[in-house]
Amino acid sequence: MALTREQMAQRVAREMQDGYYVNLGIGIPTLVANYIPEGMEVMLQSENGLLGMGAFPTDDAVDADMINAGKQTVTARIGASIFSSAESFAMIRGGHIDLTVLGAFEVDVHGNIASWMIPGKLVKGMGGAMDLVAGADNIIVTMTHASKDGESKLLPRCSLPLTGANCIKRVLTDLAYLEIEDGAFILKERAPGVSVEEIISKTAGKLIVPDHVPEMQFA
Repeated sequence: MALTREQMAQRVAREMQDGYYVNLGIGIPTLVANYIPEGMEVMLQSENGLLGMGAFPTDDAVDADMINAGKQTVTARIGASIFSSAESFAMIRGGHIDLTVLGAFEVDVHGNIASWMIPGKLVKGMGGAMDLVAGADNIIVTMTHASKDGESKLLPRCSLPLTGANCIKRVLTDLAYLEIEDGAFILKERAPGVSVEEIISKTAGKLIVPDHVPEMQFA
C-alpha cells in the first residue's frame, strides 16, 4: 500500500541529524515536526520568521498568533526565536539551513523541480521555494508518485515552470524513496507492500533498479 502522509513524514524525519537547522515547506513537510527522534536537537525554521518551531498544538494549547508559513498554528520550543521575514530569508539565502523539505508537482532526472505553478490554474505565487532551493544543498522532495489521473510526477524533463534547476538529489514519494544521479532516478527503498513493478510503471523518467530494494520499516 502507498504510504500515508504521516508515514512519509516519519521517513523524512529519519534524515535528521543532531544540531540540524531544518526548513519545512507547506503540506506534507510540515508533518515532519511531529516525528523528530526523541533526544535529538533539531531547530525547525519557518520562512515567515520562526526558528525553533515545535509540534502542532493540542486543542487547548492553540495560539492563533503562532503560525507557520502555511498559516497552520504551531508551537515554539524552548529557545525559539521570532524575527522578520527579511531576516528569515537572509538565513535561507545565506546557506544556513542544513536540510530543506519541500513538496513538488514534478521532479525530473536532471534534478529539476517544479513546485509553484500549474498554467491555467489560480496560484497564490511562488512563495519562498525558489529561495529555498537556491540556498540549500541538502533537499528532500516529498510528493505523491503520480497525479490523481495516474500520470507520473517523476519525469525525463519537467513540463511545468521550474522552481529550480539541477538542485534535487533525493525524492520521497508515497511509493518509494529515490536518489537522483547521472540523469536517472535510483530506487533505494519501497513502501511496504508496493512492488518494484508498480514503481517502474509509474515512473516516467529513467529508473535504475538495484537487485535488492528493501521495504521501508515502520513501528
